[in-house]
Amino acid sequence: MSGDVGGHGGHGGGGIEREYRKRRKAPRGQLLYLGGMTVFCLSQLVRPSGFDWARAVLLAILVAVLARWIVYTRRGHTLVDSHGVSVRGALIERRWAWPDIYDFRAQPVPKAPAYGRKWLVFLYDTEGRRFLLPHVDDWQLDDPPAEVDDLRAVAARYRGTDWEPRPATEAHILRRTGHRKAWERASVGTLFVFLGTFLLCLALAITTDDPPILLLLLWIPLAAFALLAAFLHWRCARTVANA
Repeated sequence: MSGDVGGHGGHGGGGIEREYRKRRKAPRGQLLYLGGMTVFCLSQLVRPSGFDWARAVLLAILVAVLARWIVYTRRGHTLVDSHGVSVRGALIERRWAWPDIYDFRAQPVPKAPAYGRKWLVFLYDTEGRRFLLPHVDDWQLDDPPAEVDDLRAVAARYRGTDWEPRPATEAHILRRTGHRKAWERASVGTLFVFLGTFLLCLALAITTDDPPILLLLLWIPLAAFALLAAFLHWRCARTVANA
């Protein structure tokens, strides 16, 4: 892992054990997808019918998504040292001392597209909350599960004890996992709805002068997300309670 992760070994007490930043280029497939979405949205904004508030909202969303992705890619990092773990995302920076860290876990991404990340690494705190570690993934590392083993070894050295499962924390993790899966499945369902409305919007853009962009690309997906999230949270809550 040393070829992908910077650091000084940390044996001097305050040195950096590991530093994870963007070192490899994003997959070409993701860049093509983002580029295609950008070109289509911009083409709708400059149509002869003029620039109205619906197109302004769409442009604002597009700019926000692209800006966040660029900032996260350039600014995000995960820093591991003798005091704990520091995580910096696109906007927020957090730090955990070693006694507040419960575990590190590498988790595969189900049904990830060919250009997407296949492995993500998360930090779990003692309350069972999960936090993504930026750039600790298979885009930047050859073997994320092996990297997790190394992080656990670092944690054991600075905590003074090896990792042991805690029933109360595992119960918190199970409950949070159920609610998180509800959000994730609602998001996936909404994505399919958005793809359908996106294709419909594309067809209407070719055949009509003024397609209902805001309705198709914003309000219908939002309504679908609200309905799916409510139903899936109810079902997941029942499943967790029975477990």
